[in-house]
Amino acid sequence: MLAFIFASKCLLMIARRDVYQAIADPTRRSIIGMLADNPQNVNAIAENFEMTRQAISLHIKILTDCGLVTVKKTGREHVCEARLEKLSEVSGWIDQYRQHWESKLDNLETYLEKLKNKKI
Repeated sequence: MLAFIFASKCLLMIARRDVYQAIADPTRRSIIGMLADNPQNVNAIAENFEMTRQAISLHIKILTDCGLVTVKKTGREHVCEARLEKLSEVSGWIDQYRQHWESKLDNLETYLEKLKNKKI
C-alpha cells in the first residue's frame, strides 16, 4: 500500500507543471516570444524550428498546462496565443534577488567612493 501511495505521489509530481519548468527550455522560450507578438497556428510555429510538428505540439502542451499559452481550435487549425500574465510569478521571484544585488552593489559603490575620497 505504501509503495502505491509513493508511486501515486511521484506521478502527480511528474504531471504537475509550472511556469519555471516551461521557461527552462529554450524552445519554449522562443515559442512564447513568437506568440507574444501575435497568435499563430501550430504549423506556423513549427516552421521556425528544426524539429517535428509533434515535438512542437508537446512543447505547446507544456506551455498550455502551466497557463502560458491557450489553444483555440478554429476549423482544422489550432491557434496558439500567449498568456504572459503568468510570467509575473517569475518576475516577482527574480525581483527579490535583483533588489538584493542592487543593494550590495550600492554598498560597494559607497565604499569605493569613501576609499576614493580618502586618497584625495
